[in-house]
Amino acid sequence: MVHAFILAKVESGKDSEVLNQVIKTPGVQHATPTYGEYDLHVDVYFKTKEELDTFIFDKIRRTPGVTKSLTLIAFTTYESRQPTQPQQP
Repeated sequence: MVHAFILAKVESGKDSEVLNQVIKTPGVQHATPTYGEYDLHVDVYFKTKEELDTFIFDKIRRTPGVTKSLTLIAFTTYESRQPTQPQQP
């Protein structure tokens, strides 16, 4: 299993369009709009590196509105034992 994080820069005003296209793609677990240098964080899992390559080259880089991407391939993943939602006082 290949786990990766893709960061994407998106043209101004295209955020929702890009998010809606990316989130529908098989292998995408989460897509999160972000502030800062990159506009979108995409968390993906694929069975093979070739499937990841196809996603990056044929989906992310060809999505209208995406101007740049950065891919980070995880070598291992650790699960937190803490609650996923912040506790309210």
